[in-house]
Amino acid sequence: MTHARPDSSPNESPNESPNESPDKSHLPSPRYLELGRMTMKELEPIFRRGTMPDADSLFAWEFRGMNTPKWAKYAGIKKFIKGFYKRDDQLFGYNIPVVQNRVTQAWISKPSDENPKRFGFYRVDAVDPTAVDNKYLQSLLLDYGRGGNKMYDPTSGLRDYVIQVDPDNPDLYLGKAYYALGPLRLATNFFVLERHREGVEALER
Repeated sequence: MTHARPDSSPNESPNESPNESPDKSHLPSPRYLELGRMTMKELEPIFRRGTMPDADSLFAWEFRGMNTPKWAKYAGIKKFIKGFYKRDDQLFGYNIPVVQNRVTQAWISKPSDENPKRFGFYRVDAVDPTAVDNKYLQSLLLDYGRGGNKMYDPTSGLRDYVIQVDPDNPDLYLGKAYYALGPLRLATNFFVLERHREGVEALER
C-alpha cells in the first residue's frame, strides 16, 4: 500500500526533504505558532471559515499537535502528536505523548521517536448531519468513541472536529475538541496540527 506525499512541508525549501534537513522539518512554522497563541474567541471564526481536509492527505502521516489554552501547559498536554492509519480501508488515528519542551523546539515522542507510545485511538469520518456529533459540517470528525478504546479509557469521550485552515496549505489544520457526557457535548479547547513526519499505514492492536 502506498500513499502520496504533498509537494512540500511548510518548513521545507523546494530542494530539501525532511530526511535531508530534519532540524527544519521538525520545527513548527510561524503560522502554526501564531494560531497557537490565539484565544478561543479569536480561533472560532477561523474555524468556521475552514474547509474539510482531504482524508487521503492525512493517511500514513503524523502531525505535531499543540493545545492552545494556557492550562494545557500546566496539565502537561501542551504538545502531542496525532497520526493516521487505515484498517479495512477505513481511516483511523492515534495520539502520541511527547516531551513537553518549548513550542519552538522539536516534537520528541515518548518514550522515544523509534518506539512511540500510541494511545487515544479514534475513527475519522465526514460529519453526519443527522448524528449527535454534527457541530461543524465542513470538518472531519475524530470520534474516540468509535476508535476501539476500552470502555473505562477517558479518551473515549473525546470528539474532535478538524478543518484545513488555509486553502493553499494542506499541511496545517485547526481542531476543536469536545467531551461527550451522555447526550451532552462540552467544548474544551482548540488545538493546532501541522504535518510532522511519515507515520504508519496500518497498526496491529
